[in-house]
Amino acid sequence: MTSSETLRLNRLFSVAVLGATGAVGQRFVKLLSEHPFFQLTCVCASPASVGKRYGDACNWRISSAMPDAIRDLEIVDTTPRDDVQIVFSALGSDIARDVELRWAEKGVSVFSNASAYRMESDVGLIVPEVNPDHFQLVPYQRKRRGFPGSGMIVTNPNCSTTVLALALAPLERQFGLVRVSVVTLQAISGAGYPGMSAMDITGNVVPYIRGEEEKIENETQKILGSLSELGVTPANFLISAQVNRVPVLDGHTESISVELREKPTEAELRKALAEFRAEPQERSLPSAPEHPILLFEGEDRPQPRLDLYRESAMATLVGRIRSCSVLDYKMTLLGHNTVRGAAGGSILNAELAVALGVIG
Repeated sequence: MTSSETLRLNRLFSVAVLGATGAVGQRFVKLLSEHPFFQLTCVCASPASVGKRYGDACNWRISSAMPDAIRDLEIVDTTPRDDVQIVFSALGSDIARDVELRWAEKGVSVFSNASAYRMESDVGLIVPEVNPDHFQLVPYQRKRRGFPGSGMIVTNPNCSTTVLALALAPLERQFGLVRVSVVTLQAISGAGYPGMSAMDITGNVVPYIRGEEEKIENETQKILGSLSELGVTPANFLISAQVNRVPVLDGHTESISVELREKPTEAELRKALAEFRAEPQERSLPSAPEHPILLFEGEDRPQPRLDLYRESAMATLVGRIRSCSVLDYKMTLLGHNTVRGAAGGSILNAELAVALGVIG
């Protein structure tokens, strides 16, 4: 790490969370409460909560205690403020489009978990270990949209997409992807709080989540795509997704099969996954897992109940690697949907943006 990078990372950045009382917002609050250079100074929520203490307005749903430093913060509305440099958005997509744009037009760096801008041609859809070069879209975005200063919008993917893209990246780079099939078993926390009715999900599997299959297919190809004059040229492999909601609290499991252009041995494929490292690890960013992909040898692992919090819930966990009679190989993936797949992934995006000097 250079001296200029160290200087940037030793600064304190004033940050806000939009949608701070919701399920993903609470994850943002928890992760930011102990962050070394992001200081949470502003929590924003719906008009019904404005003016209340965060501790009074928030129905805290995380197993660890609400951070004392956050409890007394007064909730404010989503109007852009002069004293905030970075915003983390946990807003619903229906309101995120307008609110996030107003913050960026104020010169604030917006890191969004919402889907509103993910597929825009000038917006980076970023998994830091996979496509950090897509931060190069930011100068074009600022020029095109007239954002002043450090104004920008950067998005992280759908939670299931994040888990998948991390596992596919080393395979695409070393062997080339031809076809990918993915079937997801998605936790109920992915539906937000209070989520689904117990009558709908208890002892049941719901084989439909609105818009989810399209998001996984389109976002994965954008993330693994290449930069061009038109923005991002999607990767050219075929991908088919099927999604299911299952009665698991946290953690999305994915059963995937892949066809590869080159035909590695199983040992070569395992080596590519196990040795995968990227810029967040090289730069020792605070939220970066030591192993972005963690392999399991047991025939019945990984499991949400036993394995989800390995690598601080910031890795894609991979097990049951074996040959596939239809494609080349099949395996099981697991990732934390509200940590790596949401708040933690967005925070890691911001850490890398600071390290790269994208945020001044």
